[in-house]
Amino acid sequence: MMALGSLSLADTTSNATSVATRLLSRGRSPLWAAMLGTLALAGCQTASNTHDFDNVDRAMGSEANISSLSSVVNQNPSDASGYNVRGTALGRAGRYDQALADFNRAIEINPGFYQAYSNRALVQRKLNQNGQALADYNRSIELNPSYNEAYVGRGNLYRSQGQIDLALADFSRGIELEPTDPKAYNNRALIYQGQGRHDDAIADFTASMTYAPNAPAPHLGRGLSYLATADYKAALDDFNIVVRRDKDNYQGWTNQGLALEKLGERDAAHNAFARAQTLNPSYAPARDGMRRTAKAAA
Repeated sequence: MMALGSLSLADTTSNATSVATRLLSRGRSPLWAAMLGTLALAGCQTASNTHDFDNVDRAMGSEANISSLSSVVNQNPSDASGYNVRGTALGRAGRYDQALADFNRAIEINPGFYQAYSNRALVQRKLNQNGQALADYNRSIELNPSYNEAYVGRGNLYRSQGQIDLALADFSRGIELEPTDPKAYNNRALIYQGQGRHDDAIADFTASMTYAPNAPAPHLGRGLSYLATADYKAALDDFNIVVRRDKDNYQGWTNQGLALEKLGERDAAHNAFARAQTLNPSYAPARDGMRRTAKAAA
């Protein structure tokens, strides 16, 4: 998230997108159950896609886990789900070329593997292959029109390209298909926020929190909309939650400073801006906030 500074929301459409943890795609073969039982991928069986490798559990991309997944793949080289899972782990590790190869192989083995198309699209986005990514999201949806993850992923792609109406339609469709998906609400809220529809944004950020109660990002987003609507106390409450959950979140500290400044607590605001600048010395909103509140803190 970016700090609002003067409360202009012109830049909010470039804010961070995904909120909640996205894990693996579910396979459909007996191998999948064995992998879940032996590779300590706790919780993965309840999710349907990654959608942002940065938000997949860090342990998923560990060398030990990738090595274990490789052993399973080598023992079952004709099982598409094994390549799909290992591709997810490689993506989490930032090894995108290898992840792409695994998703290619999964699709070669099973051309109807709609989750693998969606996962491959995410890798292609990481590699700036946006045309191929769009084609894969479209193919995933063609194979399974009810697969909400592909709509959310395609919506992220559209939003990154400034195709806001298409992105909004995809996020809304994703919510229709999976009303408990926190990332779809969060991403749609970012669009509403960029359009100045702050009441709608606040409602969607709140829904995202309901389904991802420990994620700081929806609080950061909702706080920005509260700032824009001059509800500074509510904004401060949200930013307090952000920095309590993530003490290194310089945007959270900066926005906490903005809320405190608006509430007339200039000394406390200066301290928050100073904390943000310590974490990121090049972050202009924090630096500007320190200048504005320096006299009060002196």
